[in-house]
Amino acid sequence: MKVKQISIFLENKSGRLAKVTKVLGDHQINIRALSIADTTDFGILRLIVNEPEKAYQVLKEQGFAVSATEVIAVQVPDKPGGLAGTLQILEDCKINIEYMYAFVGKSGADAMVVIRVEQIDRAIELLQQAGITLLSGKEVYTV
Repeated sequence: MKVKQISIFLENKSGRLAKVTKVLGDHQINIRALSIADTTDFGILRLIVNEPEKAYQVLKEQGFAVSATEVIAVQVPDKPGGLAGTLQILEDCKINIEYMYAFVGKSGADAMVVIRVEQIDRAIELLQQAGITLLSGKEVYTV
């Protein structure tokens, strides 16, 4: 139930984000979700794409500082408080969340939340035991 995420370290200057998206598009790689965290000089672009291995290779070849990490993707009801129960399970077990971002699926009935945690295997086990729907990479890459 782990999902591969691509992270790109970018200078915070005009055109860098456009260049990443153009490179991916030119190689028929589709972005499924993204998050950008920035500072004055640099940013980290985190992507879930339909072909993470290919994206990693292509971006590396183009000279980008890129890494791949494992995250989990959970399905939560798209309603007030829908995320709270999932996060409480992690909190109760003292699993630290490093970061997260969300996107709404095409159906609009549920939101999908991408979570990076310190103890990924333990988090997966706890969430599954609690009946939380975790999405496989294949499911997320084709949303």
